[in-house]
Amino acid sequence: MQLHLKLKNTFGIFLLSASLLTISCGNKTDKAKEAPTQGRALEFPNTLTFIHNNGSEISTLRYASAATPDERNQGLMNVRSMPQDAGMVFFFDVAEEQSFWMVNTILPLDIIYVGADSTIVSIYHSTTPFSDKSLPSGKPAKFVVETNGGYSINYDIKEGNKIRFNN
Repeated sequence: MQLHLKLKNTFGIFLLSASLLTISCGNKTDKAKEAPTQGRALEFPNTLTFIHNNGSEISTLRYASAATPDERNQGLMNVRSMPQDAGMVFFFDVAEEQSFWMVNTILPLDIIYVGADSTIVSIYHSTTPFSDKSLPSGKPAKFVVETNGGYSINYDIKEGNKIRFNN
């Protein structure tokens, strides 16, 4: 009887320990799943200035360049945060109608299409993250500037304004 009781108590302690270990590991796994990943980090070494129709400066934006097909394809996908004065500029070889979408893009963005003469031809304000809706330029664009959503409204940037590259 004593041996049976000892085995029963030992087995009970084993089950309790195993259960606690499983619960403890389970909590760590759940926490790891909840922890946000860092996403892509970008550097913004270049600047451009938005210019009002009367020639006055509106604002200056720091930007990362997307000049190659691979850089343009990746754009701001998987970027989780960006300073308010930062964005990305897409450079194309020729001015033609462009079209962007927000698939795999976490941040709401303003998408600003710019013609070969540096004039803003169209703007999409605070686009919807992860949307597969096509956002066409409507006119030929040689550059596309992406900023945090609301940037162009905050600075009163409109079609017909210009950009000037500072580098």
